[in-house]
Order: sequence, then C-alpha cells, then structure tokens
Amino acid sequence: MALTTLDPRTALVVIDLQNGIVGMPTQPHTGPEVVARTVELADAFRARNLPVVLVRVSFAADGSDAVPGRTDQQRGARAFPEGWDLVVDELSGHPGDIHVTKHNWGAFHGTDLDVQLRRRGVTQIVLTGIATSIGVESTARAAYEHGYHVTLATDAMADASPEAHRNSLERIFPRLGESGTTAEVLELLAKTHAV
Repeated sequence: MALTTLDPRTALVVIDLQNGIVGMPTQPHTGPEVVARTVELADAFRARNLPVVLVRVSFAADGSDAVPGRTDQQRGARAFPEGWDLVVDELSGHPGDIHVTKHNWGAFHGTDLDVQLRRRGVTQIVLTGIATSIGVESTARAAYEHGYHVTLATDAMADASPEAHRNSLERIFPRLGESGTTAEVLELLAKTHAV
C-alpha cells in the first residue's frame, strides 16, 4: 500500500540508533545504512520544524531496572561497555531534538514519549530504528493503541533476524499503519510540508 499523507504535526521517532546497537550485524540493511537513511529523514524533519525524537535504551549498571520475568530465551548478565547507550554521533548534537530513555522494548511504556508528542500536537509518527521486530514493532503497536497514525520507513530499519524483519513488514505493520521507503517518505514530506 502506498503512503497516503503526513499529518501537519508529524514526528520522526528513532529507535535505538545508539553505539552499542548500530554496530551489531543486521539484515536486510546494515546499521550504518539505517543511520544514513534516518539522518536524511531527521534533516528533512528539522528543516520543517517537525519534532525529531531520539529514543535510546539503557539500564543501570547493576541491571536493577531491567525487565524482569521468565522467558524461554535465557538472558544472561551482560556488562555493557562505556558509551554503548549513547545515540550515534550522526544523529546527535541538535538541541531541538527530544531525547527519550527507555528500559523496555517499546518507547511508550515507562517514558514521557506520549506526553512529549501530545504537548507538541503530534498526531502521526514516522518510525525508524533497530531492531524491526523488537523496539520498532513494540513502539509501533503502542503508538497505534495510543491513537497515533503510524508510518514505517522500511529501509531505515533492520533486525538481527531476516525472518523476524520480514514478519514485521509483511504481517504486523500493515495492521498498524502505512509503510514506505525513506525516499517515499521524503517525497511525501516535500509535497505536504513546505520548508
């Protein structure tokens, strides 16, 4: 399905493009490719005075704020290197950007993301980030449930698993919003929002 429109107050929401995640092996796009496409989108949003939200995941050094609960997939104790949770340099340094730190997969639960968006009159979000099936999909689901229009920049996201990435794109995202490439989002942005 083609993208139809971008609301007057649309925000770009960037999920987990941070030092410790961008360097991990991902498919079908590399971390640097996802960052480069997200930078294009962020520059276009900033040029139109539309909000750019940089979401990062972080935990206390002792793991005390990590998500509890039993899962089939074991989560071992991990020591994270210094700076792993900092947003990549290519996206940093813009004082007008909104910064959100999450401790869960999705960017809404336990954060002020919804408040930050609503206070700015945002009714639609464009999502990018890593990983497609985890942070991006969780955030897309919550955004949809919160009543936002959701647009997914499909070539500005990637996953460790190509099957999980494809499942999100083919089965989940069509039920949550509209999907398009970075170029398609930029083209629609140029048509609907003057610089």
